[in-house]
Amino acid sequence: MIAPVEIRACAFALVVGACSLGAQRTTAIAASDARFERLFNGGFFLESPAVAPDGSVYFSDLTYSSRSGMQAGHIWRYNPRTGATTIFRSPSGMSNGIIFDLKGDLIVAEGADFGGRRITRTDMRTGKSYILAGLYQGRPFNSPNDLTLDQRGRIYFTDPRYVGHEPIEQPVMGIYRIDPDTSVHLLAANVWKPNGIAVSPDQKTLYVVAIGDFNTNIIRPPPLVGGFSSGVHAYDLEPDGSLKYRKQIVAFPTTRWGDGMTVDTDGNVYIAVSSTVPAENGVYVFSPDGRQLAMLSTPEGAVNLEFGRGSASNVLYVACEHGLYRIQLLRSGYRPTL
Repeated sequence: MIAPVEIRACAFALVVGACSLGAQRTTAIAASDARFERLFNGGFFLESPAVAPDGSVYFSDLTYSSRSGMQAGHIWRYNPRTGATTIFRSPSGMSNGIIFDLKGDLIVAEGADFGGRRITRTDMRTGKSYILAGLYQGRPFNSPNDLTLDQRGRIYFTDPRYVGHEPIEQPVMGIYRIDPDTSVHLLAANVWKPNGIAVSPDQKTLYVVAIGDFNTNIIRPPPLVGGFSSGVHAYDLEPDGSLKYRKQIVAFPTTRWGDGMTVDTDGNVYIAVSSTVPAENGVYVFSPDGRQLAMLSTPEGAVNLEFGRGSASNVLYVACEHGLYRIQLLRSGYRPTL
């Protein structure tokens, strides 16, 4: 552990946009005067805000060893009551995706580059941590990236590889499921660098962001019938937790790449997007069938996002490359409950 660092919140003005047709502002994702507020600044590469039952926001900081001079990352904790941000865990095992399960325990996807390459659970009452998934068929994962839950408490996670010196031992970049009995199941093996992942409120769809071939050609899986490109892909989620590919609902232009995502109670999909064109950085909101409803511009590349809880369920927290932000919306986020 390193010494706690306190950083106070400051306001950051932002233009809130919609998609190209002005009439689509009536979809009312955000008020016209909504603004992002910067809560934290100074991370190396932030990821995956996760809101705890007490309202605290935990988020990852990926300290890429080749560029940061540090190894294995941090997990920060932001206190919305005091505005203070402190280190929760360092090193974090190169934590990437973070969620809280139905019992309020912290579930972490630990990636490569001096990380654990596993999924862990931390009992937030005792502080003890447990490995939920460390191997598949006797081999380490590539680099667990992001994860989500369904209503039954099953965990779904993506396993691509972007960085890291460790040898790649899995022959696929897959989507996996961890059942409550901790058994691990490979659900899809033909995804080009799967990243963000989310379950629809009706539990019938699993959404996955794929980066496509991107620029790290480590594994080239065969394409799906009809092609499998960069964007958001929808799978039928069966009651037994298996998947059936449905279709691609969003395709990104070559200037943009999606990362984390979440959904609201109406089933709309919110995607954190970074771009080589600064004006394209932001949160993109789509209907379940892929129709763009809004675009919320962010001051830097958007990486991952999550809604708050309870009375703050309409607050969207967004981890950008170096800063954590929040914005109040006109929609409430969905999360499974016991």
